[in-house]
Formats: sequence, structure tokens, C-alpha cells
Amino acid sequence: MTSQVPLVVAIVLSGSLLAEAGGEVYTPGQKLNKDFDGFARPFLVQHCVDCHGDTDPEGNLSLHDLGPVDEVNSGTWKSVWAQVTLKEMPPKDMDQPEVVQRLQFSDWIVGELKRVMHDKGGFHAHLDPNKGNFVDHELLFGKLPEGIQLVPTSSPARIWRVTPQEHITRLNELINREKEFDPEKPGLRTHGDVVPTNHGGELKLYFGTDRIIKWQGGTVAYATAVKSVPAVLSSHRDHGLENYPDFYTVNSAEATQIMGIANDIIRYMAEGPLSIAEPYQISDDIRSVMDRWDGDIRGLPTSLVYSTQVMRPLTPVYDLMKEEEVTDERLRAAVDYLFEALTFRPPQQWESDQYLGIVKQSIDKLGKEDGAVLGLSSIFLDRDALFRPELAQKGEPDQYGRVVLQDWELGLAVNHALRYIKPDETLRKAIVEGRMRTREDVKREVERMLADDSIRKPRILRFFRDYFDYDLGGYICKDGKALADTGVSNRGQAHYRAMFDGTASTDRLVELILAEDKDVLKRLLTTDQVVATERDNIYFGTRRTREEVRASMAAAKKAEEERKAKEAAELEAWKKANPGKKPPKPKKKPRVDINHKVTPVDLTGPPIYARVSRRSFGRGSMQPERVLAKAPEGQRLGILTHPSWLVSHSDAMDNHAIRRGRWIRERLLGGGIPDVPITVDAMLPDEPEHTLRERMRVTRETYCWSCHKKMDPLGLPFEMYNHSGIYRELELEKPVDTTGKIIDSGDPSLDGKVANALEMIEKLAESERVEQVFVRHAFRFWIGRNETLNDAPVLQDAYRAYKENGGSMNAMLLSLLTSDAFLYRTRTEQALAESNAAKN
Repeated sequence: MTSQVPLVVAIVLSGSLLAEAGGEVYTPGQKLNKDFDGFARPFLVQHCVDCHGDTDPEGNLSLHDLGPVDEVNSGTWKSVWAQVTLKEMPPKDMDQPEVVQRLQFSDWIVGELKRVMHDKGGFHAHLDPNKGNFVDHELLFGKLPEGIQLVPTSSPARIWRVTPQEHITRLNELINREKEFDPEKPGLRTHGDVVPTNHGGELKLYFGTDRIIKWQGGTVAYATAVKSVPAVLSSHRDHGLENYPDFYTVNSAEATQIMGIANDIIRYMAEGPLSIAEPYQISDDIRSVMDRWDGDIRGLPTSLVYSTQVMRPLTPVYDLMKEEEVTDERLRAAVDYLFEALTFRPPQQWESDQYLGIVKQSIDKLGKEDGAVLGLSSIFLDRDALFRPELAQKGEPDQYGRVVLQDWELGLAVNHALRYIKPDETLRKAIVEGRMRTREDVKREVERMLADDSIRKPRILRFFRDYFDYDLGGYICKDGKALADTGVSNRGQAHYRAMFDGTASTDRLVELILAEDKDVLKRLLTTDQVVATERDNIYFGTRRTREEVRASMAAAKKAEEERKAKEAAELEAWKKANPGKKPPKPKKKPRVDINHKVTPVDLTGPPIYARVSRRSFGRGSMQPERVLAKAPEGQRLGILTHPSWLVSHSDAMDNHAIRRGRWIRERLLGGGIPDVPITVDAMLPDEPEHTLRERMRVTRETYCWSCHKKMDPLGLPFEMYNHSGIYRELELEKPVDTTGKIIDSGDPSLDGKVANALEMIEKLAESERVEQVFVRHAFRFWIGRNETLNDAPVLQDAYRAYKENGGSMNAMLLSLLTSDAFLYRTRTEQALAESNAAKN
């Protein structure tokens, strides 16, 4: 106890606090009518000030004179909230507050920060999915102590902005036909699949590439000539879940771009390639077009030849534009078609009338063609074309203020949970006929869609991308020299293309395991299967030592000398046999690239396909062909040892053991890491002569180690791979130290030393806690928010469904999508305003 608070006052205050907390029932999330002097100060006095007084405070954080929450001290209070919520404060060897007391104090801080920061950008840290683990795992999956009373859960009424992937996929439906599902080739891109990124990692919508049959110039020229539009909606994809309703809106710059894209799309819907090409370019007689090519037109739109076959969908927009006469019937048909194509629901009468009026007004001012295009473009900016409302406009609240989603809101919520395109006819009919209003209705439709492989479900795959973060490798900018030192090619875009190929390969592996739907998480962590391209023979290979590199170079030199000697002998023999004749030109030596730095692995197996983008860059396009192989035994085990994951968790020059360790801590163990204080210089020393483990000594300083001890020992076992994901036994010609340690996991059977990444993964894959943490992340992804204690029954039911059905993703997903958290909404003032605005 410090001198700033008299001992007797501290005892009285703390005693009062304990009596108050112990004598009431606490419902998580309820409003706390408590003030700083009567509640928060006594907590600080009893549990915090001993270590954080004014003399030599721990972590240089003094709380002895911390006052009520305000703008100035909000950063300090945020730090206190994180430390108390994560049970880092008070330290484990000190007296701990009661569970209810800790929860109330944490919720009080959040409430005060929200109040104080309301007009200053707000307080949102507790909503961040990376802070979801701040909710005590034992309380979610264990028995609650006395004094806590849960209420039936729900989610807030909200509008949910579509993701860039969803948006561009629904736009793609307007101008491109995708192939129907082929059960013989289930990996090929199919109608309903997401529009994939191209080989450069760009998410683009291409116009008419399936009709291009000839072009002038090489790959770059082709890429320049093809018309495309990029994804417009923004997202902050880095590491972790990204798609929460609270995260995104649509700004004015994006709205302007969407209008421009709408113009291009509507014209293409009406005219096809004629909207972007000259009439002579639409021909099956390539020679007739080539005769029109004059000069160097490489990279120009006129350098392309389109077949005459119609590949795009022919819609009411086409019917409207092909006839000169304008009728209300054709206009309304185009409006209603486009509205449902973009919002996934038919327009209400007032909506149809409103857009019909806009189109007619535009035609009156600009003429039929330009007016129709401009008027119809406005539908692309309709709220429901960019957001999915869950405002619970129908139904009466129950005793807890909850309303069940109904009809189109519920049907589209179910559709959104699995798909990127509009509801199929069965779901649409159920919605229209009033059979999407109950838990049983949702169960019926979800079970049907999960059982039908032809109904593509890219949202499930998106969850695994966000959860594992294996799709970021192509975006990690690598230093050229450092990249070459790893043993892979640093020529041009070779490495980055390999990473985007690797993402598609890992996607396919995830789908194979999902198809069997048994022990899904465990298999993803421990599978020996690899979906691979030819480049993966290097990426899954072994980095050679200096001696092995020299031996490889010497062997290549010897082979070259022997080849030259053989050729010389053959030439001499020819001359003797053909005196006076001119020797034939020597055969052109085929280029052979020998990678002396890596011993490649022979990845062979049955052919398999992966989803890649449409042909977008001629010969530069990604190819779907792969093989299903086995990874080298003793070197690889599951996705966390695949180059796609390892590179995604690396940096420009090296591995990123801290990030890898944090991933293990948060995604598998369910732990939380406080934000790095702004006063900390989070940089490792630039010491190229030292290994990464040696340079990470700075993280073991007292001020840093309290957090880094939870991450570093979990990430360092992955040092058995370099930052291109290649297996190695040496680093800087020193034996790689792959040892690590699991501490404070929440499961004593997990804690202890591990020899390497494989041993750690095997241990974690058997853990019940790890499976429960996996369920928590699935909850966040599909419910769209962080879990609370009131969600404990939902999480327990989902985990039970997963476990009792043999590790079934489908069973867990069905449990989540029929839970109260998914079905019910609680109307907020903002949601009510949105609802009223929509009605008016």
C-alpha cells in the first residue's frame, strides 16, 4: 500500500467494494450504475497501486493518481482494461479480485471509454476481433461461478457492408457465365465460386476474356488491351478476421468509382464486346481481322479478336437496349432484374416505381441509350446493393428485447453465411412463401445447401483464409538478395506468382479436408497431403549447406565439361567421316536452370485442380492443374508448415517468429496480447551476422518479456524453415535451434518444452482447448462480432456439435447458424432510425 492513500481509508474502501460486488447478481453487458470514487478507485487501491505507485512503478505505469476516465488519460485506462481483462493485473502471486468484481471493473472501463470518446471517434478496441480472446475462455466453456446470471443472447440490429470479394462476384454475374459444377473435376472454377485474384494478386473483373481468340503482342500487351475493373470496396486485410459490420462503410470516392463501373457493365450487358471493340473485331475469321491491323497496336483494345459466340447472360437490360422503342414494360423489367441481381431480393413496389422514375427522367434528358445507362447505374448505389440489412423490421420483441429475423432478412443472412451470389430458387421460394421465419426453417435450408456440392460455398473457404492467414504470402514484399539467399528464384515476379499459386493450392487442400468433414481442424494441422505445382518441388525442398552447394556446382561443372568433351569427340568423328565438308551447326543447348541451393523434393501424385482466375494475361495466366502429393516425412506437418503459411508470416528479410508465435497464442490457445505501447521501439537489431533467435534477445528484457514470453517460444520452433518456407538445418552455417515452450496455455497438459514445430503442432492438434478456440473464431466470423459471456451456451452447443459429430465443420456451422446469436437481433436507436428511413 502506498503513502498516497491512508491505510485505514484503503481498507474501508476495499471492504466496501467487496461487500458491494459480493452481494449482487451480475448480468454481463448490463449497464453499471457505478462511479469512479465508489467503485473504480477502491479496485485500483486494492489490486493495482501496490505495483503501480508513484515510486518505481512496474512497467513505468503509475496509477496512484489516476482519476476518472477522460480524454487525456483514456490511453492509460485502455491499458488498465487490457491488463485486468486478460488477468495480467494483478500478478498471479498477488491477491486476485473475485470473478464478478473483475468483470464489472472491465465493463465499467469500457462503458466509460465509450462515453468519454463518443464524440472523439469512439472507443472500439473491445469490438476488434483480435480482442475477442479477452473474454475469459474458462468462463465461456466451464461452469460459471455464483453471482453471474446470463440472459438469452442476440446480436445487435445492423447493416453489414459486403466485402470486396462479394461485391465483385455479384458484378461478375452480370456479364460473365461461369461453368456449371462438374463432379468429375470439383476443383475447377464453377458458377458460384468467388472471383479469384490473378497471378499478380489483383482482384479484378474482366470483360469478355472467354471470347478472346487472338491478340497481337505478348503477355504484357495482352494484359494492357483487355478491359477490366478492379475491386472498389476497401478492406484492411492484414492478419485475422476482417468482415465485421462495424468495420466498413462506402465513401464518396468509392461511390464515384462504382458509378463508372456500372456504366461499363450496363453497356457490356447490352452490347457485349461491341461496347469495348470495333465491329470488325467480332469475327471467327481471324485473318479478316489481322488484315485490318495496321502498325504497332500492341496493348490497344483494337489488338484483340472476339469470337461471335454470345457468352454473356442475355437479360432484360439487353432486351431494353436492343429495341429503339422505349416502353414502361421493358423499363420496369430491366429495373426489377437489375435490382434483384444487385440486392439479391426483388424490389418493393415503391422501390421499383422510384427507380423507374429515375430511368425515365434520365432518358428524357439524355436520350434512350445514355439515359437508360445513367438511370440504371443508380441501382448500383442502392443501400442494399452495398449493405445487407439486419434491422429486424418485422416482429415483436420478446421479454429480452430480441426480435427474430424474418423473410428476406433471415433468408439473405443464411445465404450470406455460405454464398457470394443470390439465393438459389429453392431458398428464394421459401422466402417468398413465408417459410424463412423460424429456427427450423434455417436448419432445413442450411442442411440442404451444405449437402449439395453444386451449391458453391466460398464463405466457408474465406473463413479458413482469415483464420489461418495463409493467403498473404504474395503480398509480403521481399528483398531481392535475401530472397535469393533462401534458395528460390528472385527473377521478376516468380516468387510472388508461386505464392499466389500456393494460396490456390492451399485452398484446394482445405476443400479436400472439408469434403470428408472429419476431424477438420486436427487434419488441417497435421495432414501430410500437399496440393502442389512444379515450383513446389523447390519450396518444399531442403536448403543445402555450403558444402552441398559447392558439391552441386562442382557436379554441374563436371557434367558440362563431359558434355562439351562428348560433343567435341562427336564433331571430330564427323569430320573424319566427312572430309572437306562443312560441319553442321551445333545443336542449340537447351537452357537448364539448376538450383544449387536447394535439394528439390519429388512431389508426385494423382492430378487435381485448383480454382484460378479467368484467362487474364495470356500465357501469364495461372493454371489450374496440380498434383495431390505427400510432404516429406519428418519435415512437414499440416498447413502451418506449408510455404503459403510460413511466408504469410514472414517479412522482407527474414522469418517473423513473433508474429508466428502470436498466431499460435491467439488462434490456437485463445490467449490475448495487449497492444504494444507507443513508447516501445518494436524493432530487432540489424545484425546480419547473428541468427534471428540471437537478435531476439532484446525481447527478453524485463519490460518486453511479460508479453513476448507468450509469443516468442511458440514462434521460434518454426526456425526449421527459412523465410521462403524451405526446410533447413543450418542458419548462418550454425545448427538451427528449433526448441520452444508452451506456457500459460490454460491447459496444463499442453504446457512444457517442445523440440520443434512438428512436436508442438502434434501436441496442439490433440487439445480440446484448441478446438474450442477454433469454435470461438468460427463464431466471430459467422455472427460478425466478438463473443460475450452471454454467448457461452451458443459456443458450448457449437463445440458439442463439432465434437459429437467427429470433428464436423458442417455440424458446427449448422449449430451456429441456428443459434440465438444468429437468429435474433436487438434493435438499437441507430437500427430503428435505419428502419424508419428505409420505410420512408
